[in-house]
Amino acid sequence: MLLSVPEAAKLLQVPEKTVTHWIRKESLPACKINDEYRLNRLELLEWATDHGVRFSPELFAPPEPPEGQLPPLSEALTAGGIHYGIRGGDKQSVLQSVVATFKLPSGVDPDFLLQVLLAREALGTTAIGDGIAIPHVRNPILLHVSTPAINLCFLDQPIDFAAMDGKPVHTLFTLISPTVRVHLHLLSKLAYALRNEIFQAALQRRASPAEILTAVDAIEAELAAQKVDAV
Repeated sequence: MLLSVPEAAKLLQVPEKTVTHWIRKESLPACKINDEYRLNRLELLEWATDHGVRFSPELFAPPEPPEGQLPPLSEALTAGGIHYGIRGGDKQSVLQSVVATFKLPSGVDPDFLLQVLLAREALGTTAIGDGIAIPHVRNPILLHVSTPAINLCFLDQPIDFAAMDGKPVHTLFTLISPTVRVHLHLLSKLAYALRNEIFQAALQRRASPAEILTAVDAIEAELAAQKVDAV
């Protein structure tokens, strides 16, 4: 969750005008959403530490949702959307087309998202084999998004993603999320889903969004049942 200027001022124990001054003159990281500054909690902590600014201990404890309120995979997929016939002749052009399908908040620059996705790919391919890749940013808090989304894209033609199995990629799940915890939660759920034969078959034949989401709902129900059995 992003902080407003009043919330940041309370955590830094300074007047609101001081926070605004630091944003404008002292490189305090912030983005503008609907003409109002918003600050990421972890970036605020790093900046305050680097600049010797005293702050409330509450800054160390970001409010996270209880385990039961973590977003289900189907909700993130619905938010990101399922897209067909995505064009591109190489990794960069395909990712550019993928970014264009996202419904990003006004404070998120599509070009910035593209660059951080490419930066992550430069560290090592996000292809996981069998023609599937999961592009995502290395540090999700950089994006300043308030809700998670997984964008499922079926490519117009397979693209070389330098996958370990040597197979070109034809299906991309692109993940953006507001916190590291949500990011890891959705990434693990997606990894589990991709081992499900019914879900795999739906992807291979590029099934309809309704069929894909139905398969995801069944997987979520299976995971919920496993938790109950474990209690």
